[in-house]
Amino acid sequence: MTAEVTAEWWAAREAADRAGVTVRELSGIGEFQRAYQLFDDIWHFSPGDPPVPVELMITFAHAGGYLAGAFQHGELVGASVGFRAAERTLHSHVTGARVGRGIGYAIKLHQRAWCLERGLDRISWTFDPLVRRNARFNLVKLGARPAAYLESFYGALDDAINRGDEPDRLMTVWELAGPPAAPPGPPYAVGVAARDERPVIGPADGPADGPADGPAVLVATPRDIETLRRDDPGAGKAWRLAVREVLGGLMARGGRVAGFTDDGAYIVVDQVFHSGS
Repeated sequence: MTAEVTAEWWAAREAADRAGVTVRELSGIGEFQRAYQLFDDIWHFSPGDPPVPVELMITFAHAGGYLAGAFQHGELVGASVGFRAAERTLHSHVTGARVGRGIGYAIKLHQRAWCLERGLDRISWTFDPLVRRNARFNLVKLGARPAAYLESFYGALDDAINRGDEPDRLMTVWELAGPPAAPPGPPYAVGVAARDERPVIGPADGPADGPADGPAVLVATPRDIETLRRDDPGAGKAWRLAVREVLGGLMARGGRVAGFTDDGAYIVVDQVFHSGS
């Protein structure tokens, strides 16, 4: 084991210690069933629409995939399932953990060390671009970067979190070698914003289109899309379509997401710049 990989394992162990958990690979049908139950407790998916059935976990494990769990006093409090993809990549298909306790971070550092030990260069996964806490975790804390905007990637989902929404996702890549690129400074143009969260563009009851030209564009997100979808499905839908149009449109034209602001906005740079006539 190289010094770099050894250091990554130490970092993973320290993160697990801070979270009060032990992270290790899962083995056996019993532990896979516990992971399935944990995912169900988090997403409350319908019986016919689980994110990863036990049979698929068995297959991934047999094929050399990544299946790991975080344990606290014998209880499984976080788990991750991934499979090897092309170009020395692990695709992290589903990761779930108890929120707000550092467990997810401990799992990701374990996943990073696991990949480096096996000669893998990157980890990919998808996440909902409207969920702020996930965007901040992925882009700021881990330094991963979105590679593509995927419209309605999974089709209709029937779990408690995504029901009634179109599951757009950002395909995100975590390069495991080297530090992440620093986000750019001002000036910014404006993409999408809302009245109730320090708007970057004039007041609006919901998402509002703004100028999307400039050296960097801010694309805002709602404060809590999961609550908004439940309490005001129309507003949730409006946010989905606005962010799809602006963020998805910028990325389709070559825009690169370089960071995420404290106010909950994506920073998009390197897009084809049109100054207007």
